[in-house]
Amino acid sequence: MMTEAPRARHERTAPALCADSVADAAGGLTFDIGGTGDPGPAHLVLRRRDGEEVALPLAPAESGRLRAALPSSVELPEGRWEAYAQFADGEPRRLVPGVNDLRSLGHRVPGDMAARIAVRIPYTTREGTLAVRSWLRAPHAEAGDLRIDGGELRVSGRVYGTGLAPEAYAEVRARGGRKSVLRADVTARETEFGFTVPYAPLAPGIWDLWLRPAGERGPRVRIARLLDDVADKRPVFRYPKAAVRAEHGEVEARPYYTVDNDLSVTVSAVG
Repeated sequence: MMTEAPRARHERTAPALCADSVADAAGGLTFDIGGTGDPGPAHLVLRRRDGEEVALPLAPAESGRLRAALPSSVELPEGRWEAYAQFADGEPRRLVPGVNDLRSLGHRVPGDMAARIAVRIPYTTREGTLAVRSWLRAPHAEAGDLRIDGGELRVSGRVYGTGLAPEAYAEVRARGGRKSVLRADVTARETEFGFTVPYAPLAPGIWDLWLRPAGERGPRVRIARLLDDVADKRPVFRYPKAAVRAEHGEVEARPYYTVDNDLSVTVSAVG
């Protein structure tokens, strides 16, 4: 069970240690680091960027290594968590990635009855250190194939944690202060959904895609792509621009994944 760790001092840390990580199909993670011979209790500390910390006990494992487990049944709030090792009352030591075995995440398909989706993906930060990206969604709309056909974007996906009512529809919502919302009809088959976003009605700006699986009276669910082993979709899933003559003039539009792996469309005026 996770417990809160004491706040470590940020200004000074001991040299980094190497950590291997393994993901299981249920969404759990295991971390192994080399034994250091430090006496006293040891913890793997995950620190979110807002300062929240979670400590996982490090226990002896084979070959003199130390192991910490983050089972899927234990909640890790959504965010980016930097990884440290702390021995007794010593300074926390940053962890650098060793071998990240994420093969089980590549084809992860949670059961249709899952009440929520918990995703944890270890990754390497820009500084070369180990961190964990965590998502916790209930319900969740997982984006599947995206097809660009002329001036339209065709989206398919699957919903978890809820069903699709006959009143289900999708929303294309302008980001920022504008209140522009476009509605798209949804075709549904059990938990699978599909809809089309025409580019022509979209003004220049960023448009976020949402699913309303129960219609107006139900939840608004952000459409995202989370169920794989890619922590940051932006540089990996890249889609072409489509030039269309829109209601607001000539524009170029393309879908993309945000820093949180949510699905959006960016529209820019030509010239």
